[in-house]
Amino acid sequence: MSKFHRFEQEVDGVEVPRQFTWPFHYVPARLSVLAAEQVMRAVSTRADWAAELQAGKMLGVLVVRDTAGQLGFLAAYSGNLCGRNDHDYFVPSVYDLLQPDGEYRRGEAAITAINHEIERLEQSEELSQLTRHLQSAQYQRDREIDNYKRHITECKAARDKRREQGDLTADEQQALLAESQHQKAELKRLRRHHEALLAQAAQRLDDFQCRIAQLKALRKRSSEALQERIFRLFVVLNARGERKDLMEIWDGALPPSGAGECCAPKLLQCAYINDWHPICMAEFWYGRSPVGEVRHHGHYYPACRSKCLPILSFMLQGLDVEPNPLAEPAVSAGLDIAYDDAWMTIVRKPAGMLSQPGKLLDDSVETRYRRRSDVCGPVVVHRLDQETSGLLVLAKNKTAHQALQDVFASRRVTKTYVALLDGEVHDNEGIIDLPLRPDVDDRPRQRVDPVDGKPSITRWRVLERSGGITRVALQPLTGRTHQLRVHCSHPLGLNAPIVGDMLYGTASSRLMLHAWRLQFVHPITRQEIDITWNSPF
Repeated sequence: MSKFHRFEQEVDGVEVPRQFTWPFHYVPARLSVLAAEQVMRAVSTRADWAAELQAGKMLGVLVVRDTAGQLGFLAAYSGNLCGRNDHDYFVPSVYDLLQPDGEYRRGEAAITAINHEIERLEQSEELSQLTRHLQSAQYQRDREIDNYKRHITECKAARDKRREQGDLTADEQQALLAESQHQKAELKRLRRHHEALLAQAAQRLDDFQCRIAQLKALRKRSSEALQERIFRLFVVLNARGERKDLMEIWDGALPPSGAGECCAPKLLQCAYINDWHPICMAEFWYGRSPVGEVRHHGHYYPACRSKCLPILSFMLQGLDVEPNPLAEPAVSAGLDIAYDDAWMTIVRKPAGMLSQPGKLLDDSVETRYRRRSDVCGPVVVHRLDQETSGLLVLAKNKTAHQALQDVFASRRVTKTYVALLDGEVHDNEGIIDLPLRPDVDDRPRQRVDPVDGKPSITRWRVLERSGGITRVALQPLTGRTHQLRVHCSHPLGLNAPIVGDMLYGTASSRLMLHAWRLQFVHPITRQEIDITWNSPF
């Protein structure tokens, strides 16, 4: 079966994007949406895939123009599907790890053999016997030495009593002294004897455990060597026809596990191999959300950064790609001031502007504020996400910054946000308590983690419901990264992502989250500060 799929509906009138999708921050093009919907219909008919897909899987589509100039699309899944990489409907993997006689399977078999030997040794009777022998030697040493110490104590008491009685001859006094010296020497001899036995038992156990440690070290070396061999077999192309393996892309360092197995590299690789021109792409979630993560069935998501950013940075070379919108300066010029005094300024930050300079973009609220004001020291007291609009507090000097940060850190400020949620929230108000931590494999996404997450609490209430959209007021009682976005979208939260949330919901013209109100006591003037800025949506 061809990997090139034709659209089931007429697409001649559908706009073809002028530039290829920037995969890390995008609103899916209409062609990508039509392709994704067709893929979801196709996979829903496959009973053999149903269980794994319903458990949750990232799928992707790439709209291409074939060598005859016809529009169509390719489909892919991340990882493998039902233990295979060769399903007819989907593009092949860049390198098939599951080939029965392939490098990965052979290396995996060798590592499995080492694992079995480690397991055999760790569960062996010989190890149990050596451990028991050491424990017995320790017990025997302690028992005999303790008994002999008691014997010495009893003998000393008898000698002391004999001396108290008096009338000892010189020979008797010498005999008592000799007895004491002999017993002390005997205690030392007894200790040396048992320490030697203990050392022998410990050495035998250590030698055995050293065999296990050597096998574990061999397993680690073998695993790293296998990973390097495999990553050198993951050879990807770009639009210029250039080739690089993943070890070259990571400059000789080991890429993260699973690199090269996501949708986007598979899709682009298939297009390049067949000389099909990439038009646009999208990745979307199918099935249930993973535990701790936020994924909604049918919603579109950006490519992961830890695995895909280095790969796609190479594979997209030669294509005319949309600029990274997060690296584009905000359209508005200057700063809109909501409040200003000798100590601080509260500005109205537009959506799309950074609070502070970033890696890709220097333009920010702080940058513009420093240009217009005679300020020294740190400026930004708290931060808003780039895509969030709203009130932001800036300090004019170090003293004010420290005082204002103390107010925020001690939670003596009430921050109220307004958000539009994609879904109807049935309750009217409540508190969400879901601990959060960074997703180390896909920053800047956050995960719900009741074990390692930091406390994250949000108070909320419904303001309005209309046409499947719920307007809510949100008050974060803690200040974790993406707290409001995760708490709204997570199934254990409001289960309704903020409209326009590309990371945890569905992309739109903007993230419909706005820092509407700030209430606190000015730490220096003691004035009651209560500033609002009406939501732009």
